[in-house]
Amino acid sequence: MKIGFLQCGHIVPDIVARFGDYHRLYADLLADHEFSFQTWLAVDGILPARADLADGWLISGSRHGAYEDLDWIAPLEDFIRNAYAQGRPIVGICFGHQVLAQALGGTVEKSEKGWAVGARTYEMHESDPITINAWHQDQVVALPKDARVLGSSSFCPNAVVGYGDKALSYQGHPEFNAEFVDMLIEKRGRGVVPDILLDAAKASLHTPLSRAVVGAQIAEFFKTCRLP
Repeated sequence: MKIGFLQCGHIVPDIVARFGDYHRLYADLLADHEFSFQTWLAVDGILPARADLADGWLISGSRHGAYEDLDWIAPLEDFIRNAYAQGRPIVGICFGHQVLAQALGGTVEKSEKGWAVGARTYEMHESDPITINAWHQDQVVALPKDARVLGSSSFCPNAVVGYGDKALSYQGHPEFNAEFVDMLIEKRGRGVVPDILLDAAKASLHTPLSRAVVGAQIAEFFKTCRLP
């Protein structure tokens, strides 16, 4: 099964040198599930010509806000709506979670609650809780009409969202392991995120994560979705 990867941001060079860019992180997350991948740099204005160029689509995180007036976001939303209408399964992560909701009629805002950084646990409505790393200030505050909440926390009520068999999205970052977050804290977080939150995130680095569980959830979603 071919997954089209819509890359919506670039990781800072020092971290790329250690881990690779976003597409490598997601390929590693789904490495045991026999997918092939092709990447389009949506953040650089490069989008697929057609939604049928892949069997499913994965939308990455980004340092940008889905609501920002950037030239590449509206075309990305158009592509999302087209793929969704065709029944191509879509998975969104962090920014991808937000821009998917926004494209389909939801609302994304910078949260008054501030930043969520480090390991976070979400109560799942139909399965066991999951713990994954988070790195966000924006949140989906109003869902599209076709969406329903699958997982939440007191800090992030719309943390995991499903759209029937068409789309699935996570506010957290299942692709981020502890070492990645540690580097992100030092290479990007200092001076942007309050130190008290970064220090707490460092203290959470040894928290057991549900990366394999969430990777399996994403893989199962892609594999069980069927086009009309």
